[in-house]
Amino acid sequence: MSTRSNTGGNHTESLNLLSFRGNVKVLHLTWLAFFLCFFAWFSHAPLMMAIAESLSLTPDQVKTLLILNVALTIPARMIIGMLTDKYGPRLTFSVLLAVGSLPCFVFALADNFVQAAIARFLMGFIGAGFVIGIRMVSEWFPARHLGTAEGVYGGWGNFGSAAGAICLPTIALLFGGEDGWRYAIGVTGVIALIYSGIYYNSVTDTPKGATYFKPKKIGAMEVTSAGDFFLLLLMKLPMYGVLALLAWKLSPAGVGLLSEFWTWAIYSALTGLYLLELKKTWSINREVFSSPPAPIHRYKFKQVAILNVLYFATFGSELAVISMLPLFFFETFTLDPVKAGLVASAYSFMNLVSRPTGGLLSDKYGRKPVLMILVAGLACGYLLMSQIGASWPLYLAVAAAMACSFFVQAGAGAVFAVVPLVKRRLTGQVAGMTGAYGNVGAVFFLTVLSLVSYQTFFLVIAGTAVFSFVILLLLEEPEGHMAEVMPDGSVSLIDVA
Repeated sequence: MSTRSNTGGNHTESLNLLSFRGNVKVLHLTWLAFFLCFFAWFSHAPLMMAIAESLSLTPDQVKTLLILNVALTIPARMIIGMLTDKYGPRLTFSVLLAVGSLPCFVFALADNFVQAAIARFLMGFIGAGFVIGIRMVSEWFPARHLGTAEGVYGGWGNFGSAAGAICLPTIALLFGGEDGWRYAIGVTGVIALIYSGIYYNSVTDTPKGATYFKPKKIGAMEVTSAGDFFLLLLMKLPMYGVLALLAWKLSPAGVGLLSEFWTWAIYSALTGLYLLELKKTWSINREVFSSPPAPIHRYKFKQVAILNVLYFATFGSELAVISMLPLFFFETFTLDPVKAGLVASAYSFMNLVSRPTGGLLSDKYGRKPVLMILVAGLACGYLLMSQIGASWPLYLAVAAAMACSFFVQAGAGAVFAVVPLVKRRLTGQVAGMTGAYGNVGAVFFLTVLSLVSYQTFFLVIAGTAVFSFVILLLLEEPEGHMAEVMPDGSVSLIDVA
């Protein structure tokens, strides 16, 4: 069996983000696709006051919509990760944008809470778009530029939520009347639908001549040791647990959207789905108990588990705070809805520089040490935000939110500077699971918010960051190569240092 090096992507020494050629063109087209996913996904947040008034929503119903908006993204990111690895990011992203436009139109036409809740739940699927671009970017860029490229992809794409906070209230005002918010949200669906065709016709899955490595089996994540098999099953439990938490929130014990019968039906379905996933995971991985792969083909699932916990704290808190911050500023400083949305967008605005900075620092100074600094800063940032009150000057509250958001988003960028370096053919699935943990964190934190004060909410996130810092000590710095088998049987070594 022969061995050859395959770093993929562009081999130039510098990364010129002002270019629109080669791998940088693919990067720009891909972050824009992700940008539109977030633009549509969080279109409701800056318009929530108008939506609540139009549909006569109670405060509990408003908070329920916030939770529903991120719930489906948990299983969706796992599913989309597998589809990306199998069918390639070009097709998967294009289809997701087209299908994801439909809930935008449904929500824009909603007449009551139930219709809005169903549309927001389905809207969560478009949030899985993030996973697709992680695999696309990893195919086009070598390891020495990968953290920066993934940071630009994630950071500039994430800015879609801030762009929505800035633009959508204005669009709603331009259309005017109590239905202005409907037109604004409808516009996001139209844009996503149009861009799905543009993206499909503008990119390819890999550079010319490069091999797109696919998983040997589809249906569950591959692991390469018996211990990793059990760790994978353990890491699946919080995903089902948080969906059960959501069902409880919607039950008679919560907002009463679901009857007791349907609540227990959901609990039973989640238990059955976990058992089915356990069976599928066994069928995919049972060979590792009798004949584990050669050392060169192994990877440590421990790395994935640690990245999951880190993304729970970083992106999970970011999603939750993006969802609640306009309402927080509206209630704390008695601002009008448009101004509250604009002020809250400062938190997301930092994505333009902070997430790429996290990736860039990881490329330059090492993945693990940079993550340790950023997670520590994240804990301090949320501790500061827990102290914000009506007595604070508004500018100081905004400055505190922006400082906190730098560490949150740079930390998320640093996490995904590591994700593509675990195992190339499983990058979509690793990104899907890690990304899903971001949504697990969001549902968890938003559920906490529905039970406690804003100040306690921020303190809970700070405590989670401290726990993540301890877990981070177990992370191993990526080094050497990861191996993949070419169609002709030779082994391709992909640099991860």
